[in-house]
Amino acid sequence: MTAVRLSLPVLQNWDCHNCGGCCRQHQIEITAEERQRIIDQNWTEADGVPADKAIVPMSGWFGTPRYRLGHQPDGACVFLNEQGLCRIHAKFGELGKPLACRVYPYAFHPAGKTVAVSLRFSCPSVVKNVGRPVSSQQAEIRRIADAVVPGDSTTIAPPALNATDRVDWSDFHRFVDALDATLAQANTPFLDRVLQAYVWTSLVGQSTFAKLRGDRIRDFLELVQTAAAAEVPSLRSNLVEPTKVGRLYFRLLVAQYARKDTAASVAEGWLGRWRLLRAVWKFSRGQGDIPPLQELFHSVPFSALEPSFGPLSPDQQEIFTRYFRVKVQGLHFCGPAYYDVPFVEGFHSLLLVLPVTMWIARWLAVGEGRNQLTTDDIAHALSIVDHHHGYSPALGQTAARSRVRSLASTGDIPRLVQWYCR
Repeated sequence: MTAVRLSLPVLQNWDCHNCGGCCRQHQIEITAEERQRIIDQNWTEADGVPADKAIVPMSGWFGTPRYRLGHQPDGACVFLNEQGLCRIHAKFGELGKPLACRVYPYAFHPAGKTVAVSLRFSCPSVVKNVGRPVSSQQAEIRRIADAVVPGDSTTIAPPALNATDRVDWSDFHRFVDALDATLAQANTPFLDRVLQAYVWTSLVGQSTFAKLRGDRIRDFLELVQTAAAAEVPSLRSNLVEPTKVGRLYFRLLVAQYARKDTAASVAEGWLGRWRLLRAVWKFSRGQGDIPPLQELFHSVPFSALEPSFGPLSPDQQEIFTRYFRVKVQGLHFCGPAYYDVPFVEGFHSLLLVLPVTMWIARWLAVGEGRNQLTTDDIAHALSIVDHHHGYSPALGQTAARSRVRSLASTGDIPRLVQWYCR
């Protein structure tokens, strides 16, 4: 893989700050080789890791053995110590850890002659943009990429554009670059930028590209971008509430993003499943009090999240701008990186992260007796949401994808964006 160039997100900083968050919210499946390596490390009760708790068997297809790292009663990885540090890393160095632990929070997506690098905003340090510039860490990121990106990555086809069309990598990058350029407009308000992106990507979804290539695609993109910029002022001046069906689908989407899937929650068994089913039923009704899907949430009325909480501050706009651009530049929204969905559907799913995050941020604020959002509310909500985005199997299922397409076809996506960002 060393001959393939890495495309790094130049606007993102990151370093690990040992918060232990990733060790508390992820289930780490390990390979047979990694399992044997951990067994050979000879962990004992004296190390704080009983040998019989270090590795847990999982059910596999057709009897194929699968394993994951063990967890403490509170859901934390069994190797997380009291200082928030990894015991494996402390005793055997970074290479002693499973590859999944070494990769996080990076994500790598083949993009023709390059590999696009993205980051997961479920990491608080990524959301807050603290640490060294990612662009200055190429040598370190290269070592990780060499371990995870397949050697034949240049042969992987680009994602589809829409339900019917595909183009080659050079033309696909024209669409990605146009989307990033729309999101990067420095003198345009953030909501105007994402609404412009929604309008012209929707036009891409309705178009056919069988005879468009190269410069003709460039001309097409210039045309639809200009048309989108002209249409947005009318969208912004005429605030329309989401439809009843749109609100229903949206609440079900929020419920999926707000839940907490850890080894501790899975261990609750049928009782946990029953609680989840009751919560989903309440979200579908949208009346009364919101069922707290995690301990950090308070039970507050659904109606308390509907009034205006005020516009996004410059700092909050910066977080969202960086989030969307990192995901777009890293191709972390379509194709193999996102349930193999096309470019247009993938961006619509990504755009829904905005109102979902704002809804959850409102939930956090109201739970503390506030009716205005802080930047910390936004950052916390985004880390909750991005934990699932592209990684929860439920979001890639037919029903979830159908809801996204329905929200797009009814015009509810721009309504939801504006309604919960006011």
